[in-house]
Amino acid sequence: MENQASSFSSPRAYLRAVAQTRTRLARRAGSVSSSYEEMSQVRARSGSHMQKTLRWFDLVGLGLGGMVGAGVFVTTGHAARLYAGPAIVLSYAIAGFCALLSAFCYTEFAVDMPVAGGAFSYLRVTFGEFAAFLTGANLVMEYVMSNAAVARSFTSYFATAIGVSTVKWRFTVPGLPKGLNQIDIVAVGVVLIITLIICYSTRESSVVNMVLTALHISFIAFIILMGFWQGEWKNFTESGNPKHPSGFFPFGAPGVFKGASMVYLSYIGYDAVSTMAEEVRDPVKDIPVGVSGSVVFVTLLYCLMAASMSMLLPYDMIDDVAPFSGAFRGKSDGWEWVSNVIGVGASFGILTSLLVAMLGQARYMCVIGRSSVVPVWFARVHPRTSTPVNASAFLGIFTAAIASFADLDVLLNLTSIGTLFVFYMVANAVIYRRYVLVGTTNPRPTLSFLCSFTLTSIIFSLIWHYGPSGNPKAFMLGACGAIAIAILQIFHCMVPQARKPEFWGVPLMPWIPSMSIFLNIFLLGSLDGPSYLRFGLFSAVAVLFYVFYSVHASFDAEEDGFLGQKNAEIHVEPKESEDLMKV
Repeated sequence: MENQASSFSSPRAYLRAVAQTRTRLARRAGSVSSSYEEMSQVRARSGSHMQKTLRWFDLVGLGLGGMVGAGVFVTTGHAARLYAGPAIVLSYAIAGFCALLSAFCYTEFAVDMPVAGGAFSYLRVTFGEFAAFLTGANLVMEYVMSNAAVARSFTSYFATAIGVSTVKWRFTVPGLPKGLNQIDIVAVGVVLIITLIICYSTRESSVVNMVLTALHISFIAFIILMGFWQGEWKNFTESGNPKHPSGFFPFGAPGVFKGASMVYLSYIGYDAVSTMAEEVRDPVKDIPVGVSGSVVFVTLLYCLMAASMSMLLPYDMIDDVAPFSGAFRGKSDGWEWVSNVIGVGASFGILTSLLVAMLGQARYMCVIGRSSVVPVWFARVHPRTSTPVNASAFLGIFTAAIASFADLDVLLNLTSIGTLFVFYMVANAVIYRRYVLVGTTNPRPTLSFLCSFTLTSIIFSLIWHYGPSGNPKAFMLGACGAIAIAILQIFHCMVPQARKPEFWGVPLMPWIPSMSIFLNIFLLGSLDGPSYLRFGLFSAVAVLFYVFYSVHASFDAEEDGFLGQKNAEIHVEPKESEDLMKV
């Protein structure tokens, strides 16, 4: 490619490019793309198009497969026993409501701009190239780490289901640090097999997902029925140990919200569905149903699962590691086999969530490659399979390599924060896009609102998590809440919307995205120090990569006519936009 040759053809050429870094950063870092460019000029860099083969039921299936994985089998017991008690049912309902708010924001972008880039593309048309790259890089790394963790958890669940010790399927390498010294061949094999499937065909991947998801849902239905059949209603209000708090809310409202922040991780996965937008036949009709429908259905399943678990055992007797299988393990009345059945069901769920997440991570990398901030080799779509083969194969091998040696606890400490940060950024972006028309609208009122609302939300979260208990804390929380509502109402009354969605838009703008901003910040406040350390370190690495490679590659692409550098968006007429969606 010419654009690569100009800055990277020789050491001397690269040194000349580095000497112009400041100028190039000023030109490229804040450059925005347009919906029209993303769906035409930028998409053309992949060569062949991805085939439009998916319908709304495929998206619902992918959403279910992506969300109903290992998370619900791991986080439920911990959240119920330590924080929410039987009110874990409400924790799942609250977390589902938060997920639905974020899903609305994703849906507006995905319908208006049905490309495979998901959040990366959405941020690129609003906040510019650098913000999109930083969030996209964190999200791809988050996908890789979480997929490696899920692959290793498959080994544990499947071994338990068939009654084999996990130790027999892993071998220890002397001399390596603890947590990085157990080689997991099964996890590597699972990741590589799924990589082959997603490289072969998106449609076939969807069919495989539908089959595995159907089996998994049948196991979940079995768990729910067993809970309501074998459980007792008194467990909703009584503890196993009289010394422990009792009642439906043993730890009060704070425990319910703390539980919601923990189980919210079980909903992460629906964002991967938005990356399939480029392969949907009718984005206007299928995406809203597929994305929002999957979140609503999963919320219902999770609430029923939480209720059945709460009926089986008092909350203080729930196994916080394997709550559902642990409820039947060790029973002497002939129900031990249920524990193995639950293990099989969890294994299917892990496979589906892994498949959907690996589909999503490949499409993120493909579109990042289209923008030239990583080598354009990742953007290539195979002409026969119509899939991003290069991105799928590279990330699949990378994921398998990490899954081979990194322990589950090590990987879990590196996940979650990137995804929540992206959800926060997308909620900001949908407000900015509605109220700011680049080049014609003054962005300062909208940016002032987003900054002040974010700051108020951060203060509220800090007071909630770290403030001293008592009346002063309640007063400060109430004051922060009132200030946030006042800021939101003033913005709503004073600043008019600059554009209206042509096809589908988030209702009650700007209230719903603002609630999403607040809740994502609140959940970010519940994460631990290592998560923020990982986020800071990897973000620093991403910034260095952008400064020393990405900005020069995208500058060259702009010089060669592949990318634009605009201060105003191209207006796309509704008819023209509809035609682009059908390409």
